[in-house]
Amino acid sequence: MINIEALYKVSYGLSIVCSGDKNRGNGFISNSVFQVTAEPPKFAVCCNKNNYTAEFIQRHNAFSISVPDQNVSSDIIGSFGSKSGKYFDKIAGKTIRYGDTGVPVILNRCIAFFEVKLLQTVDAGTHLIFIGELINAEVLDNNKEPLTYLYYRQVRKGVAPKNAPTYIDKSKLEKPKTNLISKRYKCPG
Repeated sequence: MINIEALYKVSYGLSIVCSGDKNRGNGFISNSVFQVTAEPPKFAVCCNKNNYTAEFIQRHNAFSISVPDQNVSSDIIGSFGSKSGKYFDKIAGKTIRYGDTGVPVILNRCIAFFEVKLLQTVDAGTHLIFIGELINAEVLDNNKEPLTYLYYRQVRKGVAPKNAPTYIDKSKLEKPKTNLISKRYKCPG
């Protein structure tokens, strides 16, 4: 039996992952970004195959990772987390810097960013794991805390969208077994 609550004990940060160029860019909220090596520094990002940004990363062979602070606006989370870039320009109106590879880097309420050149793509079933070498990194604000998945769930009451690797369809979970024989108690008063 899998206790779903155990899965919530794995610590994650939330990041904004983007790719594209000055003509068109896209991004998504990821809770699966991690450093895989130190020398040279390499990062991995997990992305649903149906995510529009996956096409951008493969086409441009690069991506950026922006680390939002705990108080990033719900508008930013909503744009990158729940709307498809196929029908909505996620980059429009955002504060952006274009990195050394030409990919957009989101700066809105972010405390750091990384720019990564794609080296390898691993097919993980419903998701792709993009692995790349770090080519640029910058701290934007040392005084704020990063937005973690725990903080997002517990304090901000957020949930993982359907494309997230941590999404759980609770309707498919095994229902707890109930005792078919119930005891009846009568108040002696």
